[in-house]
Amino acid sequence: MDSLKYINHYSEITKTEVLELIKQDKLALHLKTKYPNPHVIKTDKALFSYVNELKNAHIKNAPTLSKVLYDGKINVIHNALGTHHIISRVQGSKLKSKNEIRVASMFKSVPQEFLEMIVVHELAHFKVKEHNKAFYNLCEYMQPSYHQTEFDVRLYLTQMDIFGKIDEWN
Repeated sequence: MDSLKYINHYSEITKTEVLELIKQDKLALHLKTKYPNPHVIKTDKALFSYVNELKNAHIKNAPTLSKVLYDGKINVIHNALGTHHIISRVQGSKLKSKNEIRVASMFKSVPQEFLEMIVVHELAHFKVKEHNKAFYNLCEYMQPSYHQTEFDVRLYLTQMDIFGKIDEWN
């Protein structure tokens, strides 16, 4: 069951269904059928624009982002898929803050919905720090399919752990 570490808290029925897909080597096919095309946001500049568009569309009064980029070290160092940082610095008599979002590089070649889920999650942290009902309501507001997509990202991570990348998304 260690292969199901990303969905360990789901029901036994769900875990059994996922195990069956794994045994039949159909987990990748399931994901490719549901999400056939990878996104086209490959550069840090394009990612910055994409994240700002989402922020401006959904949480206009959130702090301005100073940096958004893909980070190859995230899953190794932080054991995360994305991170958000609010860095405060004293400059003279003023306190300046910089807001950053870093997305794991593994999300350069995934479907648009997966990237959106990670970005929405990190943006929501600028408004709500804890993973609570208000946080997930904000995520659902920004991406109505958030919970389903989060589950499917967990399936993707399971696929990556067991079999490696999904060929058509590379």
